[in-house]
Amino acid sequence: MKTRLLVTLIAAIAGMSFAHADVTVISFGGAAQAGQKKAYYDPFSAESGIKVIPGEYNGEMARITAMVQAGNVTWDVVEVESPELVRGCEEGLFEKLDYSKIGNKADFVPEAVTDCGIGTFVWSTALAYNADTLKEAPTSWADFWNVEKFPGKRGLRKGAKYTLEFALLADGVAPKDIYKVLETPEGVARAFAKLDQIKPHIVWWEAGAQPPQLLASGDLVMSSVYNGRIAAARKEGRNLEIVWNGSIYDFDYWAIPKGSPNLADAYKYIEFASRPAPQAQFSAEVPYGPTNNAAVGTMDPAVAATLPTSPANLVGAFATDTEFWVEYGEDLEQRFNAWASR
Repeated sequence: MKTRLLVTLIAAIAGMSFAHADVTVISFGGAAQAGQKKAYYDPFSAESGIKVIPGEYNGEMARITAMVQAGNVTWDVVEVESPELVRGCEEGLFEKLDYSKIGNKADFVPEAVTDCGIGTFVWSTALAYNADTLKEAPTSWADFWNVEKFPGKRGLRKGAKYTLEFALLADGVAPKDIYKVLETPEGVARAFAKLDQIKPHIVWWEAGAQPPQLLASGDLVMSSVYNGRIAAARKEGRNLEIVWNGSIYDFDYWAIPKGSPNLADAYKYIEFASRPAPQAQFSAEVPYGPTNNAAVGTMDPAVAATLPTSPANLVGAFATDTEFWVEYGEDLEQRFNAWASR
C-alpha cells in the first residue's frame, strides 16, 4: 500500500510540474478585445496549452497601483496606453521586460520598444460623423466647431488628453506646434477658450463604445472616436465615416504588473502576440496598425489601407507627445475636470 501511495504521489507531482497556470490578460474590451481573442487568446491557448482569462478595464492605474502595493497581483498582462506606461514604469508598477523572451528589438517599429512595455498596435483618435445625418462631410476640427454649418450635438472624450489638442487644431494651430503651444499658460487658456465656444453642444463620452452608438442613433452628428470602434460599427451596417485629417495616433502596449503570479507564461503570451502573423490577423479584425515590421507584408493591401499607419491616413495626422502628457497630464486633467463641472 505504501508503494502504491508513493507511486500515486510521484505521478501527481510530475503532472503538476508540467501543468500551466492560467494567464489573466486585461485589455480595454469592446471590438479590440474581440479581435484579441480571435488573433491572440485562442490561438495562443491552442499552441501552448495555457488558458487565457480575459478581463477589461478603462485604464485605471489606481487598480494596478493597489494590487502592486498590497502584494496581491492578480493580473498577468495588461494593455496600457503610453503615458500610463511611462508613469507606471517610473513608479515601479511594471516589470522591466527581458526582450530575449519576446523577440529581436529590431523587428519592431522603434516607438514600440520600451523598458516596461512592448507596443501591440497603433491606434488613432479621429473625427467621425454619421453620413446619413450630414448632407456635407466635415473635413477638419474647424468644421467640428462650426455649429452653424453643421448643427447638432458633438461628442468629445471627457478628459484633457486629445480634447485640448483638437481645440487648438480647430483654432488654427498647426499639428507640429500643438505641444509647444500647450506647454505655455497662454496656450492652455487658448484651448479652454476654444472649448467654451461649443461647450453647450458637447456630449461627453468616457467609454470607447459610446461614440459609435450615439452617432448611429442620431444623438450625435459627429464625435471624436477611436478608429477601431467605427470599423466595428461599419461591419454592423452603420453608415459612419472617419476624417483622418487632424487625427492623433498612439501606441498601446503589453505590460506585466510587478509581481505577476505567472511571469513565465505572461512572457509566453506576449511573445506570441508580438509575432507577425497574429498581429496581421488582429489588424484584419480591428483596423489598428501592427508594431512588428514584418506583419504588413503578410497583410491584404485592402486591410492595410484602413489602418492609421496607412500613408494616406497619416496626412494631417500626428503622434501624441507622451512625455508632454507625463509631465503636464495630471495638472491639465484637474483643470479640465474643474472646467467641465462648471
